Amino acid sequence: MKNKSIQFEHLGAMDYKEAWDYQEKLFKGIVDQKIQNRKNEQNGEEQVSTPNYLLFVEHPHVYTLGKSGDRNHLLVNDEQLKEKEATYYEINRGGDITYHGPGQIVGYPIFDLDNFFTDIGKYLRFLEEAVIITLQEYGIESGRIDGLTGVWLDHIEQKNPRKICAIGVKTSRWVTMHGFAFNVNTQLDYFKNIVPCGITDKDVTSMQTELGRALDMKEVEEKLKGHILNLFEGTLV
Repeated sequence: MKNKSIQFEHLGAMDYKEAWDYQEKLFKGIVDQKIQNRKNEQNGEEQVSTPNYLLFVEHPHVYTLGKSGDRNHLLVNDEQLKEKEATYYEINRGGDITYHGPGQIVGYPIFDLDNFFTDIGKYLRFLEEAVIITLQEYGIESGRIDGLTGVWLDHIEQKNPRKICAIGVKTSRWVTMHGFAFNVNTQLDYFKNIVPCGITDKDVTSMQTELGRALDMKEVEEKLKGHILNLFEGTLV
């Protein structure tokens, strides 16, 4: 049975490790239910529909390295991290190193894709599309670059391509965790301490940088959340 209802929760400003632990708890709950459902099916017992969660959060300054990333892409040492009031974690998502911090919308969809579609590529494209449509509402043209995950500006001519949203996910048994980091009013100087996503020849940007003004975070979040729900044909609970 497919359950397209999505439970939304805004975690506010939360330490990265605390949010990661919370993700893991929700993720494990869904996976465990799927395992139990398989046993129930074999025993002729009733199955229980699995939930889906969408978490928005804003982290203090933190650098995270995906399992396929290179530690050398962090360009500062432990002492410099302390000076910048930043932390560092090696985590279990795909991708290389990225930055999270104030002024950035970090989204963690913890979806059972069996409730929607079992296609990781389509899942990633839908996350990108939600950001692309949100940016269009503010007059910012964006899109994709072949072979690179995320959302980019100047993605066609690529004279000065710059990333505005990074994506890195983990999936198991078609259950997702981790997600995207969308630069709204982000302090871009913090990206100078890393090789973002391991890409050396492209820049990063934010909505604030592109528009020359700070954005209302709640307004952007509401638009983005709406587009995610529409693309996945989900209902909010």
